[in-house]
Amino acid sequence: MRTIPLLHGLLALLLACAGTASATPRITVLYDAFGDDPAMHKDWGFAALIEVDGRRILFDTGNDAGIFARNVAAKGVDLRDLDLVVMSHRHADHMAGLGVVLAANPTVPVYAPQEGFGIYGSSLPADFYRKAPELPARMRYYDGEPPETLRFGSAWQGADFRPLTGITEIAPGVWAIVGVSDAPGTRELREVSLAIRTEQGLVLVVGCSHPGIGSIVAEARRIDPDIHLVVGGFHFVTADDAAIAGMVDALRAAEVSFIAPGHCTGEPTFAALLAAFGERYLYAGVGAVLELDRVDGPERPRGAAARLSGAEQAQYRLLAVHGHDHDHVDGVLAAAHDH
Repeated sequence: MRTIPLLHGLLALLLACAGTASATPRITVLYDAFGDDPAMHKDWGFAALIEVDGRRILFDTGNDAGIFARNVAAKGVDLRDLDLVVMSHRHADHMAGLGVVLAANPTVPVYAPQEGFGIYGSSLPADFYRKAPELPARMRYYDGEPPETLRFGSAWQGADFRPLTGITEIAPGVWAIVGVSDAPGTRELREVSLAIRTEQGLVLVVGCSHPGIGSIVAEARRIDPDIHLVVGGFHFVTADDAAIAGMVDALRAAEVSFIAPGHCTGEPTFAALLAAFGERYLYAGVGAVLELDRVDGPERPRGAAARLSGAEQAQYRLLAVHGHDHDHVDGVLAAAHDH
């Protein structure tokens, strides 16, 4: 089964001025495995720069430190001027470039999910372990007199990690949403997503959606029921068509206005979302820039496939009718091209 190319048009790419936060809220995709910006290197993983209300927030840092550094440089991003870093979860394809960030900006606050003995550091009350007072002091932890709180190190010694639980407003109009996966293979994995208030509604930035994209959207709607845009990885890369269809229905039921899927969303899921959302599907390959408070048409964010060619519009219509029957769609498109 062949994969249908989703969008072929050139993006309206915008360069953020190094060291200057954009007056227009925007998201720049710095790391992903697909895209059409020749200056950017493709690799499995995710990272994005969010510029909103004068703040520069880095969300995740990709799979390879060298690639991350090159992509950051290609987009003119100055890591020294970051205000916040958010690490969505502990998987390597989201955190490999953190050392690059800390080398440039060692005091930047780094928000990450709270986990016991987690890679981003953690703490536990001393009563988390059972005690045996009958043992001699030299056989007891801390000679039998532990501190009230035990603090555990991180993989990045000295970084300013700030653990997150639940829903937390980490900056005015910017909320971290912490969920927990219950899926086999990632059960108990904690993950942070971001909800950002804009004039059009909330913009939801997700890393891998291990807790479930439907659950994350539901949590975001507790902040504001109007979800304007969801961007990032939906984690349906290995899902079957029935699961994909259920997820698409859930997003539509939640009245999500626009989507910009990437990373681990999956190629068949790209196709299904493209068919379901049509012109409300925004292309977000590596290097793409989404402007959040300007519109091309009714409430449409700029900078991501704002206009479709005639061939792409025909592809949308075929996908809407034929779904994942790629051979049929390819055949129709080939016949149209021949004529």
